Amino acid sequence: MVYQPGANNPFAIPSKHGEMPTFVVRASKPQLPPVDQILESALVVALPMRTRFRGITVRETMIFRGIKGWGEFGAFVEYDDAEAANWLAAGIEQAWQGPPPAARDTVPVNATVPAVPAEQVAEILARYPGADTAKVKVAEAGQTLDDDVQRVAAVRELVPNVRIDANGAWDVPTAIESIEAIGDVQYVEQPCATVKELAAVRRVVDVPIAADESIRRAEDPLLVAKADAADIAVLKVAPLGGMRKVLALRGALKMEVVISSALDSAIGMSASVAAAAALPQLDLACGLGTGVLFERDVAPSFVPRKGVVRPRLLQPDDDLPLAAPDRRAWWEDRLRRCHAILMAR
Repeated sequence: MVYQPGANNPFAIPSKHGEMPTFVVRASKPQLPPVDQILESALVVALPMRTRFRGITVRETMIFRGIKGWGEFGAFVEYDDAEAANWLAAGIEQAWQGPPPAARDTVPVNATVPAVPAEQVAEILARYPGADTAKVKVAEAGQTLDDDVQRVAAVRELVPNVRIDANGAWDVPTAIESIEAIGDVQYVEQPCATVKELAAVRRVVDVPIAADESIRRAEDPLLVAKADAADIAVLKVAPLGGMRKVLALRGALKMEVVISSALDSAIGMSASVAAAAALPQLDLACGLGTGVLFERDVAPSFVPRKGVVRPRLLQPDDDLPLAAPDRRAWWEDRLRRCHAILMAR
């Protein structure tokens, strides 16, 4: 593809044809765009949420435009720069390389049920028309096992396939007790924090174990497979550094895969959906319906219809809920630090 914005394009090499230089995008080993080029189009948004999720009611994130479209840098604010740099790499890949080739035109998605009271479950599930799978958050701070049991039971009355996610909150004895009390589920996602604990739980319980944080936040993302600690890998595009990193990791892990979002805006979600669409095999519903948790998104959200979403490229809306100036400055500083980390790598 020919690209002619000027001689400062970091992805470009001079053409041998004609006196005036043209530039060819390097597809195999793209370089990082300069940080000022990213910031030139960057917007920092504050997206209000319908329901408290991950302890937040407003989701801050940064979006920016590249030569292939828009990308997102939305690492959670509590993450350090080394971890957040992976999220920046994913956004740059999205904006400067675009999606990998698709293997399907629809992606099945699960409903996501936050740690709400059981009586609110029906309202939450109504936002996911046609979904036959629901992921239920459990082990919320300040709640009890009985709260989890009641919430999961309420979900079971409305959808046939239920999976639960503890976000690593249990120790091994509590995980075993809780899983037995909650009963049969499609799988339990990250019941404990460490790979060693996952393996210990997996040896005792009768339901499959899925690993999320033990892959995306690990120094060695393959350790969970080496330790035989999980049956299913939950892979998230932004934390793992991009769509192509996820596809490569899927092949290395050699286990069933679920692509899930990291509470992405619609821009970031388009990369996650693209990665799921590119998988050579996809047997389980993906966690890519979290756009319904936002009151306002940066673009039309990926809202499931008949239990699926479709891959598509997006442009942000004109009138966005921008973050306060001090928050934009915080994100700009963070992007510069993370960009420096990526340059050093």
